[in-house]
Amino acid sequence: MAVEEIEGAGEAVAAAAQRYYAVAPGTTLNVRSGPGTHYRLVRVLPEGATVPIFCQRPGETVSGPYGTTKIWDNIGVGEYVSDAYVKTGSDGYVAPRCA
Repeated sequence: MAVEEIEGAGEAVAAAAQRYYAVAPGTTLNVRSGPGTHYRLVRVLPEGATVPIFCQRPGETVSGPYGTTKIWDNIGVGEYVSDAYVKTGSDGYVAPRCA
């Protein structure tokens, strides 16, 4: 892989992370260490939180205010939330897939 491709990928991830998405109103949201509810609880986001999405990956299927999905959003190093609780405006991926 060329250096330019690697640099471009980093820029794409940084650009995707500049946007913040709202967590469903009235919801506190569990942040997990991986893409599923069986992963360790890292922290809990308060009501009214917004999150960056650095990348997304498939994982456990979850139903929430924004539908049923297997997409999990990476919001920080080792931090994942179900996309079913994040208002992205899409039923699909809105950020690059996590490596």
